[in-house]
This record gives sequence, C-alpha cells and structure tokens, in this order.
Amino acid sequence: MRNKRLHGQPAPRVRDNPGSPRRRLPAIVHRPLKVRPLKFIHAADLHVDSPMRGLDFYEGAPVDRLRGATRRALIALVDLALAERVDLVILAGDIFDDDWVDFHTGLFFREQLVRLRRHGVRVFIKKGNHDAASVVTKQLPAVEGVHVFSSRTAETVVLPELGVAVHGRSFPERAMPDDLVPDYPAPVPGMFNLGVLHTSLTGSPEHDPYAPTSVAALCAKGYDYWALGHIHLREVVREAQPRIVFPGNLQGRHARETGPKGCELVRVDDGVVSAEFVALDAVRWHHLAVPLDGLATLDELARAVLTAVRGAVEGVLDRLHAMRLTLQGRSALAELEAAQPGVLDAAVRAAMQEVSEADVWVEKVKLDLRSPIDRRGAADRGDAVGEVVRLTEWLAADPARLSDWVAQQLKELSSQLGAELAADDPARLGAEELQALLSDAEATVLAQLMDAGAGR
Repeated sequence: MRNKRLHGQPAPRVRDNPGSPRRRLPAIVHRPLKVRPLKFIHAADLHVDSPMRGLDFYEGAPVDRLRGATRRALIALVDLALAERVDLVILAGDIFDDDWVDFHTGLFFREQLVRLRRHGVRVFIKKGNHDAASVVTKQLPAVEGVHVFSSRTAETVVLPELGVAVHGRSFPERAMPDDLVPDYPAPVPGMFNLGVLHTSLTGSPEHDPYAPTSVAALCAKGYDYWALGHIHLREVVREAQPRIVFPGNLQGRHARETGPKGCELVRVDDGVVSAEFVALDAVRWHHLAVPLDGLATLDELARAVLTAVRGAVEGVLDRLHAMRLTLQGRSALAELEAAQPGVLDAAVRAAMQEVSEADVWVEKVKLDLRSPIDRRGAADRGDAVGEVVRLTEWLAADPARLSDWVAQQLKELSSQLGAELAADDPARLGAEELQALLSDAEATVLAQLMDAGAGR
C-alpha cells in the first residue's frame, strides 16, 4: 500500500469519544522522508470564553454549561494529547475571542499549556484575527516550550529530534488583507514541513476575508501539511501532497455552528500520513426537521419529535445536545397552533421531558406548517377564506413583493403599533423568515374565520 499513491480517499471518520478505540484511515502517501514517527494535533478557533450572548433570553437555558463549553472542549483536547502521547499541538489561530474581560481567561489557557509541557508536548500558536497582537493586550508569563509565531515576519522552527519544521506567522492586526504565503520560508530538506496559517483561503460567505490565498499557492510552497484556521466548518481542502485541512472550531458556539466539532489527530510514519477527526465538543448544536404530514394530535407530535431527537443523539450520550427543531409539513396541528399560539412549542418541550438517555435542551422550536385544507378549492371561494388564500399565494410568489407589502402594512398601522414595531424594517428578515411569518399569519386568520363560521 505504501508504494502506491492513493487518490480520492474518504473523509476521516469521526471519533466522538476520545477514550474509544481509534478507527484509522487508509494511509496517504507523501514523498519519502527519513524521520522518526511523528504524531500531532491540529486545532483552531478555540474562542476560549466566547461570551455566547443572548442566552439569558432563553428561559431555562443551561447558561453555565453553555458558556463553559469552550473551556471543557480545550480540557478535552489536552486530555486527548496526553492520552495519545502526541509530540506537537498546533493551534492555528483565534485562541481567544478578542481581548480578555479579565485575566481568568488567560490564566485558564496558560494552565492547559503547562499541562501539555509537563508531559513534553511542544505547542505552536499562530495568532489570528480575533487574538492578533493588536487585539489581546493583556499579558502573562510565557510557558517554556510553547512557541507563539512572530507577527512581524514568517519564521521556521526546526525540531531535529522529530524531523519536523514548523512554519508560521501571527497576525499583527485584526485586518489582514494580504496573502502571507509568499513570505513563508522555503521547506527544510529532509524534514516534514508543516505550515500554520490563519486564512479565509479563496473566501467563505460566513467569514471575513483575512489573509486570502489559493490552494495553488499552498501547493507551490512545497510543504507536506498545511494546518489552517479561521473557517469554523471542518473541510479537508486537499487530501495529500500537501494535505490541507480546516479542522473547524473546537466548540460550536451557537445554533448556526452545528454538528461535531473538534480537532485533527495526525500521524506521520515514513512519509505516510494517516489522520482522523476527533470530536471534542462539550455541547453539540443540532438543526432537526421533524415532518408532521398527516399528524393531527399532540401525542402524535410528541412521538415524532422523540423519534427524531433520539435518532440524532444515538451513540453520543456524553455531552449536552442543543436542539433547534423545525416542525414541517401539512398538518391539522397548524390550525391548533393558530387557535392556541404556543401550544406546539410547549408540546415539544414536554416531550423532551421523556428523554432520559441523553442530555437535551431545546433552543428553539420553529414552525413551517401548512393547513391541510384544499388550497386550490379555497382560493376559488368567494368569501373571506378565499380572499385570504389568494392574497397569501400572491405574496408568497414574490419575496420582494412580500417584503414591500409588510413594510406598507407597518406604515399604515403605525398609529396602532408601538414605536419600535412601526419603525421595524422587514428587509432585515430573510425571505425564508418572511415566508414563515406569512404562513403563520394565514393559519391564524383562517382558524379565526373557521371558528366564526366563514368556513362553513
């Protein structure tokens, strides 16, 4: 196997429990290197003590556990490093989430570095946009054996005993519009060359364009592995020659950062690189769509929700699961919700009280339900029901028209609304959110019309 160059390797498997047996990937062959076996961890975007704003608005939210999740994830990373007896830990930027509120954040992080150094693990840190030299102003004594890359120039640290050369440069300022790769040093012959870079690469809609570069530029540098940071979604950009990886952030911080979060565990043996992703998150965020087509009772709703949630957490019971649930489909439950707003949210949360095998918190319940009425027949009616359905169809067909109509209604009703609502701009909402609001409004009006006898 090692004498062949492999292409199209499958993505590394996820290991959720650092204590479980490791599932290794097929080897990926690099150019031969005469070095001793090397094992390292590549992580990025720790955002230690990220504030997780807005949690106080969630009644019953496990606030302390959510806000402490970034710390617990870092402790898990150090535990993994010690259990695996790695040689290096590479942290590719955004260790912190801007300047510390106080020194407790820095002291906690330093304590974890000391744990690593007591066991002989070398640590390399590149500062990214959130912890650039100009951003984190507080200082603590350095930890011997922990190398923070210079922000003035790219540099190389050679470890002859490990046969590895580590290259990197920290951000001097938050904004870094230039490609840093051309200034990185040339590879050291006979060594495993590992580049550390915080970058948006060719761009991402979710992240600011910092230190942009290209895959071609990374390949041309001649390194064996590029440890990237900045993008919070894990991505193996290139499998080999060189291997280029965004590990994603260590801990999801809100409902938009879903799925397993963790680090890359990499082994290099005779030029052969094997890697696996290890999930270390203390809190895992989920978006779950729950189909309710044809369901009509709250008991049926509870069973559907329990099935979806239990399926999502199966086999991963050692962490808190934060759920955003979207109830979808055509169901008589839409009419029940219109008549008793909030009843479906309450029913979902009641169902979660039955989950004893996992730790689950419902962050939000969203509704994307439609009434099971015959819309075509209703639209042909000459009464108020038909008028409501026709108006809804007309608005739903054009997102711009819907946004303009909502703005006009707010303006016309300004005297009856509070100042804050009257001045609200529907453009701040996405098309999907406006469509959901329109659907909810239609269901509410139709339920009232039916109760008043207009539907008979």
